[in-house]
Amino acid sequence: MTVVVDYTDITELRGPLLVVRRVSGVGWDEAALVDTGDGSPRHGAVLEVDGDLAVVQVLEGTEGLRPGGTRVRFTGEVMHVPVGDGWLGRVCNGRAEPLDGGPPVLGRRRAPVSGYPLNPVHREPPSEPVLTGVSAIDALTTLVRGQKLPVFSVAGLPHLALATQVAAQATAGGDPFAVVFAGMGLTHLDAAAVRDGLEERSAAGELVLFLNTADDPVVERILTPRVALTVAEHLAFDTGRHVLVVMADMTAYAEALREVSAARGEIPGRRAYPGYLYSDLASLYERCGRVRGRPGSVTVLPVLTMPAGDITHPVPDLTGYITEGQVVLSPQVQAQGVYPPVEPLSSLSRLMRKGAGPGRTRADHLDVAAQVLAALARARQTRELADLVGSDALAPTDRLYLGFEREVRAHLLDQRPDEARTLDRTLELAWQALAVLPRRELTMLPAALLDERGL
Repeated sequence: MTVVVDYTDITELRGPLLVVRRVSGVGWDEAALVDTGDGSPRHGAVLEVDGDLAVVQVLEGTEGLRPGGTRVRFTGEVMHVPVGDGWLGRVCNGRAEPLDGGPPVLGRRRAPVSGYPLNPVHREPPSEPVLTGVSAIDALTTLVRGQKLPVFSVAGLPHLALATQVAAQATAGGDPFAVVFAGMGLTHLDAAAVRDGLEERSAAGELVLFLNTADDPVVERILTPRVALTVAEHLAFDTGRHVLVVMADMTAYAEALREVSAARGEIPGRRAYPGYLYSDLASLYERCGRVRGRPGSVTVLPVLTMPAGDITHPVPDLTGYITEGQVVLSPQVQAQGVYPPVEPLSSLSRLMRKGAGPGRTRADHLDVAAQVLAALARARQTRELADLVGSDALAPTDRLYLGFEREVRAHLLDQRPDEARTLDRTLELAWQALAVLPRRELTMLPAALLDERGL
């Protein structure tokens, strides 16, 4: 018979942490129930065990707790959440508690929230696209099933609007598809905008929404992406869906991790972030992918803001080491009135050649993308030259490159926030921009393709 023990020797309350003394048989990452005496128990997880001391992080925070009136019960297992199709169409907070007025989500089994990175031996190489309906991504930095492709942004840019748009209109080419959206540190206004923007996909039973707001406990922010990935893994690998996990904002997540680390008294690393920030981020990002022999996939689109636009900041810097490319949003492009303000020459999808091209998207896709990027690079050089010598001194071909750049920004990159473009429409806009240049400049396109287009 299992003996249930309530521990009452609380020695310290420090931020979101609670220190319990005289414990035995308690393990790291073990789930705990904190009885406050008011009939509403709080949940926690063991961060550290040292002798008979256990440090518990309380998900709902320690506000209002008193050492003399608090009891802690350890469950003997790590934190779990139920998994199943019942999550589809639901809106929950970062602790997986319903916000939509519905009943708690139940499942046929429970899965540990901590999860595990996919074993490289069992990974299937990514090979099919996830079409987002956003031309700047689909044409030039194609997202591939099983890929982790972050969006690097700056405060004040519409990165949340872009993340919501991708979550609302992304598809897997007719295969079973679902979206799990994990919002972290959002304002109530932003959370409401996300719910409104994803209402149609939620009503269709293709969305799971986890929302952690800025006034929610900081520890909940650390839990939110783990719950989202646990739910996504079941939908992908047990039910055969292709699942897109959108996580915004990972900078808010990292700051929550830093705050908990400071409360624990850990030695800080770069910019006061914990020294294990890299491995912690990797434990999230590496849970995506495809498993050999199973039809589903988990694709991760993390969104993060770079403080002061510094791409060497620890969060974007470490994220770049782990992920396979990046989509960079630029204040300069935003100033030109382009939405989404993607800077294509700073963006990259390292797996694009695995998921685009003949048999996957369109036969001309990779050639067109390479030519557009090469021409944009030449246009940038021309613009810098014009700043030195004046536009009147430019050669006629140089002026055509500037016209090409304007055409790309005005038609290919710029689109309405509610516009879902097909890939055919996107590539036709790319051809329309390339038609501004003379044939002799289109050196990256096969002659047969140019003949077919009449260029």
